[in-house]
Amino acid sequence: GMAFGLPYEVCVIGMAVITCIYVVLGGYMATVMNDFIQGIVMLVGIVAVIVAVLVNNGGFTEAINQLSLIPSEGSEMAGPFVSFFGPNLPDLLGVVILTSLGTWGLPQMVQKFYAIKSGPAVKQGAIISTVFAMIVAGGSYFLGGFGRLYGGQVEMTAAGTPVYDSIIPTMLSTLPDLLIGIVIVLVLSASMSTLSSLVLTSSSTLTLDLIKDNIVKDMSEKRQLGYMRVLLVVFIAISAVMAIMQYNSSITFIAQLMSISWGALAGSFLGPFFWGLYSRRISKAAVWASFIVGVGLTTGNMIAGFFGVPLIASPINCGAIAMVLSLIIVPLVSLFTKKVPFEIDPPHAEGAIDREYEQELLEKEN
Repeated sequence: GMAFGLPYEVCVIGMAVITCIYVVLGGYMATVMNDFIQGIVMLVGIVAVIVAVLVNNGGFTEAINQLSLIPSEGSEMAGPFVSFFGPNLPDLLGVVILTSLGTWGLPQMVQKFYAIKSGPAVKQGAIISTVFAMIVAGGSYFLGGFGRLYGGQVEMTAAGTPVYDSIIPTMLSTLPDLLIGIVIVLVLSASMSTLSSLVLTSSSTLTLDLIKDNIVKDMSEKRQLGYMRVLLVVFIAISAVMAIMQYNSSITFIAQLMSISWGALAGSFLGPFFWGLYSRRISKAAVWASFIVGVGLTTGNMIAGFFGVPLIASPINCGAIAMVLSLIIVPLVSLFTKKVPFEIDPPHAEGAIDREYEQELLEKEN
């Protein structure tokens, strides 16, 4: 919207339509290939934007000097925004936990690894994902820190508080046209890859785990595909409507919406995913406990916030707490409940499956 002078609603609908076309027509492989290309764009784009913003503010040293002169409300710290932890460490930790642990427990992120064909590719995927996360997430944190330099240019609400979602567009509006073009592709890539992964996971889960055999008996593969395509369109439409409603309300901003969705999802799945990789003693009751706490805490806090009495003031901190609780609850509940039975249970494989046992399973399958 900043770059082309288009209404926000037009941008959202356009992005939704394009995503809908390539996901519905191309399916999983089209989504994966688009994510691969979009990932490369994100890597190049974030580096280019950081360099441009620093140059625009006189270089790294001058930008740091300007940050050091900005006071922090409620803090007597000198130069708080150039200190390592900043003036508000608890809230900073909440953001770090939410954005770092959250991706481990999001089904739309994890499901990419289910398509890997071989063991060596898993290791390659882990390395590539880690490097990508360090550059994109690290670059985002680094860039975000300089948002304070644009405090006098940012759009303000009627109450006199900054419109937080306008900070980055304000930073980018000062860039050369070529870089703004790269940034547009960067933003669309990040948004569309998340949207496509999320709706693909949601539609396949609803079709295969709920509708198939429970509501519709003897569902053919062709019919399954039909249901998934219809649900893809429905979920993308719902996402677009929610984005437009959020923009036209003053209830919350994007980071808070993300904290609620990530808190509920990762707060439910993080513990089962993580501990399930390293232990076969995880119980069904532990997984349910994680689901109840993750969804219950985040949605309960959200509902309480509507009435002005949130359990935890910051939705971001609430989401982070839900994730940490999931990691604690799953092994704790598993100690006192019955583990999920395993088909082959040799005495030497009490903990994680070792290489010898893994080879044994492969031979039996072959």
